[in-house]
Amino acid sequence: MKRFYPLLTFSLLLLYGCNSDTDDVDAKVNATLTFSHYWDQTSITNSEFNTLNFTNDHGELMSIERLRYLISDITFTKIDGRTILLEGYNLVDVTNQTNLSYTPSQKIAKGTYSNVSLIFGLVNEKNTDGIYSDLNAASWNVPMMLGGGYHYMQLDGKFINSSNEMQGYNYHTIRAADNAGANPTFPQDTFFRVDLGAITIETDVEIKVAMHIEEWFKNPNTWNLNIYNQMLMPNSTAQILMYENGQSVFTLEEIN
Repeated sequence: MKRFYPLLTFSLLLLYGCNSDTDDVDAKVNATLTFSHYWDQTSITNSEFNTLNFTNDHGELMSIERLRYLISDITFTKIDGRTILLEGYNLVDVTNQTNLSYTPSQKIAKGTYSNVSLIFGLVNEKNTDGIYSDLNAASWNVPMMLGGGYHYMQLDGKFINSSNEMQGYNYHTIRAADNAGANPTFPQDTFFRVDLGAITIETDVEIKVAMHIEEWFKNPNTWNLNIYNQMLMPNSTAQILMYENGQSVFTLEEIN
């Protein structure tokens, strides 16, 4: 009988240990982000591209021909302030309607979170030249003379300029750089965090994120395409203006 109690104790520990592991697995679910796109509350897809059917806040008639952008590092903040980082990135390509939905490989624990956020672009320590083969294949690289690494966004199209002529624009966001060449300097960070707010997760969840494209040209800086249209990547002033306008671009649309 003396041997029975240690054996019983071991069995109970094993049983409850296994149940605890099972509970931990069952308590984690998938979090999927889906991305939709708007211009002044009108939903747009690539079917609206390549036509001069948008007017920015400065009054220029313009088109969109290409739109793709990078998001990374989805983070869930617990009520007590601790964070759960789902590392990885997703290149949203609106032109080709690819990667409009992104499910990180890491699952998230059920519960209530005070905030869910994502990074527009890449944080500096992860924005290292040449290390992401899929981004390399997508020609997403930034020239070494501007510090290397990767784009945050490419937004291209045409607009009617002040001479009433059609002209191209390339609204490309990267890490702001000065002194282009072998030793560029970086006046400030231009990636930014998008806070989507509180969320309660009980099962697999879809977080719908809206990009309001008109905000890139509107708030707080009214964008004049006659001044800032091309060669914006080596222009740190333009990059900082785009960073400022980007703060109001993304909103939480819905949680399913």
